[in-house]
Amino acid sequence: MEKNFYVTTPIYYVNAEPHIGHAYTTIVADFLKRFHKLTGEDSYFLTGTDEHGNKIVEAAASNNSTPEEYTNKISQMFKQTWIDMDIHFDDFIRTTDDRHKNIVTQILQKVYDNGDIYFASYGGHYCVGCERFFAEKDIIEGKCPDHDKPLEFIEENNYFFKMSKYQDWLIEHINNNPDFIRPERYKNEVLSILRSDVLEDLCISRPRARLSWGIPLPFDENYVTYVWFDALINYISAIGYPDDEKFKRYWPVSQHLIAKDIVKPHGIFWPTMLKAAGIAPYQNLNVHGYWNIDETKMSKSLGNVVRPTDLIEKYGNDQIRYFFLREMTFGLDATFSEEAVTNRINYDLANDLGNLVKRTFNMTDKYFEAKIPPFNSQNPAGRDELLERLKESIKEYCEFIEKFQFNVGIEKLWGFIRYVNKYIEDNKPWAVAKEGNMPLLSSIIRNLLESIYSIAVLLSPICINISPMVVDALNGPKVYDNNGILDNLVLFHNLKEDTKIADLGILFPRIEIEKQDAKKTPEKKERSKAENDGLIDISDFAKIDIRVAKILKAEKIEDSEKLLELQVDAGIENRTIVAGIAKSYLPEYLVGKKILLVANLKPAKIFKRKSHGMLLAAKKEKNDEPVLIEIDDKIPIGAKLS
Repeated sequence: MEKNFYVTTPIYYVNAEPHIGHAYTTIVADFLKRFHKLTGEDSYFLTGTDEHGNKIVEAAASNNSTPEEYTNKISQMFKQTWIDMDIHFDDFIRTTDDRHKNIVTQILQKVYDNGDIYFASYGGHYCVGCERFFAEKDIIEGKCPDHDKPLEFIEENNYFFKMSKYQDWLIEHINNNPDFIRPERYKNEVLSILRSDVLEDLCISRPRARLSWGIPLPFDENYVTYVWFDALINYISAIGYPDDEKFKRYWPVSQHLIAKDIVKPHGIFWPTMLKAAGIAPYQNLNVHGYWNIDETKMSKSLGNVVRPTDLIEKYGNDQIRYFFLREMTFGLDATFSEEAVTNRINYDLANDLGNLVKRTFNMTDKYFEAKIPPFNSQNPAGRDELLERLKESIKEYCEFIEKFQFNVGIEKLWGFIRYVNKYIEDNKPWAVAKEGNMPLLSSIIRNLLESIYSIAVLLSPICINISPMVVDALNGPKVYDNNGILDNLVLFHNLKEDTKIADLGILFPRIEIEKQDAKKTPEKKERSKAENDGLIDISDFAKIDIRVAKILKAEKIEDSEKLLELQVDAGIENRTIVAGIAKSYLPEYLVGKKILLVANLKPAKIFKRKSHGMLLAAKKEKNDEPVLIEIDDKIPIGAKLS
């Protein structure tokens, strides 16, 4: 049976040009489309632009343009940016498209005819930036909680959607479908809103006397549609609701990708709108965090916006895609810095992957005249273990990608890349060549080339330029030509014997980090005795009992952004420890991990919990997020560091 996959980005508001926050979401969507296509699924990817509302009118005026001229310009800028980044969207929807406006009109009329839209007088505090009214309980010192600007009190007649009517239904639906909104913290956020008070009905119109740039209500042309009731409908208007084959094929498997600032419209407005219109809800809402610059949320007003095209020009498209997918834990905030980008490129791509390919191709050239050698079954050179490692990596890679834990899935694949590098060191093909054992050497090199082909295929949704180059250099089967390609990867029969391989050169050039000017570096002073007081001797170190422990359970501590409560097996007893790693790791990722535990630390009371021990993590700079020190699964629980 054919499997389908449908992924959407939010449609981006055209009051500013694209930045890396937009790029991240779009790269994730493009990656998912390519990944699911790789697994043999019929995959569809939608993006686009949101073009109505007060903010657009204001932005157009400040640029001496009409709303139409302005939206055409910025929408094209978004579209061209994605094209320049080799983003393979299947459709680009604009809310000013007639096909979209027609469906919005149909749904408004349907909901109105069902009795779920009514006319009433309303007075409230309005934020132009958010384009919505705020309830008294949400206002902070008379200002918008998001924009920190004074709100304007507006009293006028408007149309309202009976959102409150569907409050209980939505709570029940979320409870019955635990992964409807994920990660779990955002599901809990939505449930908290729904359970805290009676849901207010949604004002879905603006008088044309105040705002003319919008879709007219079909039942009253004196009003235009509120931007959120308009924009959200793009997800179904683009695929031909209600009768198009695309709608029937893709809507049941819909996956929305959004940033955390628009959880409420997507988690509450949109499903209740769908319910009122008699349309099944989306399958999943997938919410990611912010990219912060120097621990500050990126924003146009702060002047710290990073343009994705500038990054690609400087570092390369594959490199930036890899960085975004590998660096952020989906659902949590991440910090962007050029140092972090450089480290990912130099250590992961250049050292681990690029060096593996380069040295293997060089040995093939040196020992076999750049031709793919045969595999000698009498001298398998550890092929079975290599294949088992690959099979396990593919399984874990796919499982974590399906759960939207991209960084974990990529790390599982990188574990295999590191293992193949170790395979070279363990088998020492240069020594085998010196001994003249050509059947064994042939198997070693063939195993390496087959491994590199498999890695290139698995990385093809990420390294969209480099992976095809590696596949072509090996003359292996093309990535998307075979629906069963993942199954074939674990057979090591993908390359043809005696085929000449191409020279790829250096796939990922290392980036040189600018060194500090020696003239500006202060002279080193001789350390005084007082400065050496921080040193310890071996007897001090011997007092510390560091053991290998396994995480049995991990839970977020309510009301704390940083802390997780962990249950660990330290080989001596089960312990509870509190660790400040919640911003770096999702609880479900940690379960089953082996860590280093300081076992003889005095128990401490942290957040009203007894913490008996401390896990070891590392960070390069003071403000960096901690990186957990993970232990090889071969080392037994309770083993002491000595």
